[in-house]
Amino acid sequence: MRQEDTSDSAPRRFWLVALISAAAAAVVSACKNAPEPAPTPKAPEPSPVVGPIAGPQGSARSSAANTPRAYRQDGATHLYGLNSDRIYKGRMPPLLYAVGVLNVEIDRVGRVTRLDWMRAPRHAPEVMAEIAKMIQAASPFPAPTRMGKVVYTDTWLWHKSGKFQLDTLTEGQD
Repeated sequence: MRQEDTSDSAPRRFWLVALISAAAAAVVSACKNAPEPAPTPKAPEPSPVVGPIAGPQGSARSSAANTPRAYRQDGATHLYGLNSDRIYKGRMPPLLYAVGVLNVEIDRVGRVTRLDWMRAPRHAPEVMAEIAKMIQAASPFPAPTRMGKVVYTDTWLWHKSGKFQLDTLTEGQD
């Protein structure tokens, strides 16, 4: 009579049982229904905004910029896209009607939360109002996803015709 080597068959039996159990678990889990999606949390109430209120139209894209200077290009492109009929074509003349330097604060989803004039064209209050109106209408801007929020600065070059260029995308000046 032959004696079985129990030290060899025990590990084989263990692995065979483990393999069958894993296969049964995989079959059972494949038969289950998909889990219910988690309820979407409500967005927190926005805090009171000082300055422009976000408008309904604008861009839903996001910005990959990681500095305010890099975001400036995205902001200028966004404004040009929404105001293409207002862009002065070609080089600007040597004397402009108004020049203004403006800081624009954008929150994490692209809403304009504040405007701050660094150099306001006070001799042309209608230009200041028109620029603020254009920025409000352009909100939401591209969301600054890498920075959370951003304050970027751009210079507005305003022609007497009511057309403009931004320093970021200017074609130059004679």
